[in-house]
Amino acid sequence: MKKEKDIFDRIMEFPVLRIFNPFYKKNKEILLYLFFGVLTTVVNIGLFAILVSFFDMNENLSNAIAIIVAVLFAYFTNKGLVFNSTASTTKEKMSEFIKFMLGRGLTMIVEFLGFYLLFNIASVPKLISKTLITIIVIILNFFISKFFAFK
Repeated sequence: MKKEKDIFDRIMEFPVLRIFNPFYKKNKEILLYLFFGVLTTVVNIGLFAILVSFFDMNENLSNAIAIIVAVLFAYFTNKGLVFNSTASTTKEKMSEFIKFMLGRGLTMIVEFLGFYLLFNIASVPKLISKTLITIIVIILNFFISKFFAFK
């Protein structure tokens, strides 16, 4: 049974992109993770910036809200589009969700502490602090998702 092509496979068939098809096929999971990681980061940093700049919300509260929204976005994109979860029973789905959230809980602690240390202790500007710690968290989250939540 041949696997149905997803939207990303079909995009890679565009004539201008065909040259990259071997690289894409070999590295699809990582490339999709990076793509959705960037989108998750945009959600995270964008919401943080909006809450701080337009709503004059406290930086730490804004950070918490941005992280929670970004984690939910990441769960749904990772589950269905990156790691192609095959969980079918309620028990399997709940197990994946719990593992994903535990992993994200761990990296949320890393993000909170990292942001606090960079912004409050090291006096690094807030958006630079947020961006640096988010890059570290994205890398950690890939390994947690691949080898723990969606294995």
